[in-house]
Amino acid sequence: MKPDTSTPEVVETTFYVRFAETDAMGVVHHAAYIVWMEEGRSVWGRAQGTPYNDFIATGFYLALVEVKARYTVPARYGQRVTVRTWLEKFGSRGMTFAYEIINPDDGAVHLTGTTRHICVTREGRPARFPEAWLARLEAAK
Repeated sequence: MKPDTSTPEVVETTFYVRFAETDAMGVVHHAAYIVWMEEGRSVWGRAQGTPYNDFIATGFYLALVEVKARYTVPARYGQRVTVRTWLEKFGSRGMTFAYEIINPDDGAVHLTGTTRHICVTREGRPARFPEAWLARLEAAK
């Protein structure tokens, strides 16, 4: 799943595993990876000039409709992790992000995955992306 040179821009963010994200053995709980994917999307959006808070201000949201995650090597308390995020595809009503979470010190891959989102109104109804956001996403592709 690792991106190659023909893929869109990959944005990375690196941080240390926090104790609260682990179990009694110091192993990262599976749910923490989903939160890290969200952080990856946030960093990706800011890097593209499309921060999510600006999108919300237009009256729309991105509803998460699917998460796929393949866990390979467990991450542990105190180690660094890097979340690599890129836009895999998008259309007029939805988008899919892809992720790779690695140990930047030894290259071990902890997780590969995707999340799929649809654009919804404040009332929760599916909607098309506003035209200005479609243009921004096209430029980021």
